[in-house]
Amino acid sequence: MYHVLVQSLPQSVAAYIRKHVLLKPGDRVGAAVSGGADSVALLRLLLELRRQLGIVLSVVHLNHKLRGAESDVDQAFVSDLAQRHQLELHCESADAAAYAAEKHLSLETAAREVRYAFFRRLLQQDCVNRIATAHTVDDQAETVLLKLVRGAGTRGLAGIYPRLSVASSQFSVIRPLLGTRRKDLESYLKLHGQDWREDSSNRDLRHARNQVRHGILPRLERNLNPRVRQTLAEAAEIARAEEEYWEKEVARILPAVAKPAIELAKLQNLPLALQRRVIRSVAESLGVSLEFRHVGEILDLEFGQSAALQNGWVVLRKKDELRFEASATAKPSDYEYALPVPGAVEVPEAGSCFEALLVSGDATAAYNPEHLVDRALLSDELRVRNWRAGDRFRPPHTKAEKKIKELLQERHLTGVERAQWPVVVSGVGIIWLRGFATPAQMWPQEGTEQAVVIREKPLKAF
Repeated sequence: MYHVLVQSLPQSVAAYIRKHVLLKPGDRVGAAVSGGADSVALLRLLLELRRQLGIVLSVVHLNHKLRGAESDVDQAFVSDLAQRHQLELHCESADAAAYAAEKHLSLETAAREVRYAFFRRLLQQDCVNRIATAHTVDDQAETVLLKLVRGAGTRGLAGIYPRLSVASSQFSVIRPLLGTRRKDLESYLKLHGQDWREDSSNRDLRHARNQVRHGILPRLERNLNPRVRQTLAEAAEIARAEEEYWEKEVARILPAVAKPAIELAKLQNLPLALQRRVIRSVAESLGVSLEFRHVGEILDLEFGQSAALQNGWVVLRKKDELRFEASATAKPSDYEYALPVPGAVEVPEAGSCFEALLVSGDATAAYNPEHLVDRALLSDELRVRNWRAGDRFRPPHTKAEKKIKELLQERHLTGVERAQWPVVVSGVGIIWLRGFATPAQMWPQEGTEQAVVIREKPLKAF
């Protein structure tokens, strides 16, 4: 009977894809293959389904350089797998350990960040328009349990999503196996005589996820609920639907309640759940993350009281409003992000997604020239960052560059908002400043083959 269930696995995965992943015929899907059982099964299943789904399949692999020769053997295994099935391979290496040390991150977090940065590059360079990862029901259960223990609301309990939009675009990371158990994938591979690589770090109990995977969940299965993994995954699905509803509801109600201070009379007429979400949404739009206790403290403020938040922010309770303000001691940290051309990047500190769009010469007439820059004058990669002391910018119709500090003072910008004001840099020069037209000397001229337009869009409120 179990043998029959494993044989039917491809159609079960196809049904999940149709319902939750929404692949379209013609999609160019890069299967992220580490060499482990889950990712190898993902590749074999997509190979089996590619004609039925109408997709163009390739293989994606990042060597994190975390296990020396073992990592190199994994890369060779994946390369051989791609060659055997005549699939294009997109492969890179990254020093995840060095990145972890530089950014003061755990190895697990650092590896994930460099991996998803690789995914974004592939998507933005149009090598593929979907990247499929091999997250399973087991991964979902582990994620939900970890977030619950560490403290999470329904957003955290939503766990891993079947689809993840990248840079507010049509491109996405997809999880076709999120409805499938890991043990079923291993049985599927054995049925087809397909080997895989074992990652020795998956047994290292110094990692919290491995403690959950090899100790806590098996005990829960034996002693409390043999379906605990499916139960936790189902809870995540319920939480995702709840979050989708609340996201729309907060977006609908927020403009009437926060202008930008929160009007207490209107806030207090809302259900408690919505009050909490409005407060959290306003705080996040300012780059301030709130824990549950912070939200409770804000709701309990009496007239004239204030509550200190992270990054030097405070929230003040006045007669008829709650107002978020940056304190005099606020010292926001600098930020800097790569902006590919073409491509996009999300910048939480600025509350925006920045896009660099390529425009052909004959299409530039459709744009205001003050928003364009001649592509030939730019470096291959732009940088989005906050302005720094000494930075200068030359707005159109001015005779010389001016200090950005002075330009922002003229706009009466103060505090954290001014300190975090974004610019776009090409090489050593600033070619874009929020709220200003691009420098006239960089506008495309007659005969320009390509121009770049930089767009800023607000990040979605949660």
